Amino acid sequence: MNLTPEQKTIGRRNFLKALVGTPALAALDATAATKRPPSGGPVKAALIGSGDQGRLLLGQCRKEFIDLRALCDINPNRLARATSVLAKNGYSKPRHYENWKEMLKKEDLEAVLVATPLWTHSDIAVGCLEAGKHVLCEKMMAWDIPAAQRMLAVAEKNKRVLEIGYQRFYNPMYQAAYENIILPGLLGDVHFARLVWHRNGSWRRTEDPPPQLDPRPWGYPDWDHLLNWRMYRQYSGGLLAELGSHQVAVANWFFNSQPSSVYATGGIYQYKDGREVNDHVYATYTYPLGQTAIFTSIQSNKFDHYSEQFMGTKGTLILRGETEAFLFNEEDSRSTSVEVSKQTSKPVIDASESLKADAAGHAASTATGEKVDRAAAYGLEIAGFCSVIRSGASLRCGPERALKSATACILANDSAAKKVVLAIAS
Repeated sequence: MNLTPEQKTIGRRNFLKALVGTPALAALDATAATKRPPSGGPVKAALIGSGDQGRLLLGQCRKEFIDLRALCDINPNRLARATSVLAKNGYSKPRHYENWKEMLKKEDLEAVLVATPLWTHSDIAVGCLEAGKHVLCEKMMAWDIPAAQRMLAVAEKNKRVLEIGYQRFYNPMYQAAYENIILPGLLGDVHFARLVWHRNGSWRRTEDPPPQLDPRPWGYPDWDHLLNWRMYRQYSGGLLAELGSHQVAVANWFFNSQPSSVYATGGIYQYKDGREVNDHVYATYTYPLGQTAIFTSIQSNKFDHYSEQFMGTKGTLILRGETEAFLFNEEDSRSTSVEVSKQTSKPVIDASESLKADAAGHAASTATGEKVDRAAAYGLEIAGFCSVIRSGASLRCGPERALKSATACILANDSAAKKVVLAIAS
C-alpha cells in the first residue's frame, strides 16, 4: 500500500493532532529519552555476535550508558569491522574472543548483548544468565518454545534482567500511538490488523570465508550454512521469526492480548536455491475477543514494503517503516481512500529487518516530518536496558511478551508445515 503525497499530509496531520498537549509529542524527539545516563555509571558489557545486527547495535551504543569491553565472534573479519564501529563512537579497542565461555571467565562484565544466529540464543543467553550477567538478546527469543521458556525461567531464578530485541517498544512513535490513539480508543472498535513485510530479493548472502575458518566445530557443515543460516530450518525460523515476530509483538501489544489460534500457509515459490525455509508466508491469527491479524511476507514483490495497520470503526492507524505514522478518520474516508503512487524505495534484501544502511546512520522522515536516524530505537533500547539494570525499573518489552510473540510465530511455522489450524495456549 502506498499513499499519495496528499494522503500522507492528511495522515500525518491527524496523527499529530491526536498528540497535541500530551507528553507523547515531546517523546517523538528520540534523543530526549537518553539525555540522562543512569546513576551508578555505565554498565560493563560485551557483545556476542558481531554480524550486521551486532554492528547495528554497536553503532547505537553510548559510552554514558554502556562500557563495551569485549567482542566475541568465530569470524575474525567481523570482529575487525565491529571494532571499527565502536571506534567511531569513541570506544577504546575491545578485547576479542572466539569462545563466549572463555570471555565470561576472563572479563569483568555485568551484561552481555547477544546477536548470534537464532538456534544459539537460548544456550548462550542461559549460560550468561547463570554466570550472573544481564542479557539483551536479539529477536526472536529462541528457536523453539521450550528453549524460550528456559531463558525466562533462568532469568527469574538468577534475578537477572533479560530483554529481547523488539526495538519497536522503544520507538517513541509506537509509544505515542499506543498511549494516545490505541488506549483512548480513537480508532473505535478494532477488529483487524494487517501486518505486511514484502521484499523483492533472495535473502541470500555472498561473502568469502576468512582464511582457516572451519565452521564444523561450531555446528555448521560448511561456510554456506554459517553465512546463510537463515535459509536452513535447523538454525532458523525463516520469515516469521526474523520479520514477523516484530509485528506480531506489536499486534499483541496494541490488542492487549495474544492469539488463540493460527492458520498459516506458504512455500518456496521464487528461489529454488537449496533453501529450506519458505520465501512466501501467510499467517492468520485469531484473538480471543474476536480480533484478527494477518501477516504476509513475500520475497517476490516489494510494492507494500512493510507496515502495521490497525483498522477500527472510527479510524485507521498506519505505522510504516518504523519512521512514519498516519491516522485516517472514517468520516474522512472518501477523501483519504488509498490510491497508488509511484514506489521509489530500493528492494529490501538484507537478512535482518534492520537494513545495512541503518548501521551507517540511514535517515528517514518521522511523523513530525523531521529527519532522524531510523536506528535510534536501538539506541533507546540499549539505554533503556542499562537503565533498568541500574534502577530496577520495568522493561518496555520483557521476556514474557517476547515469549508470546515467539510462540505465535513458531506455531505458525508448524501450521504451515502441517496444513492445519493450531491452538495457541494462553
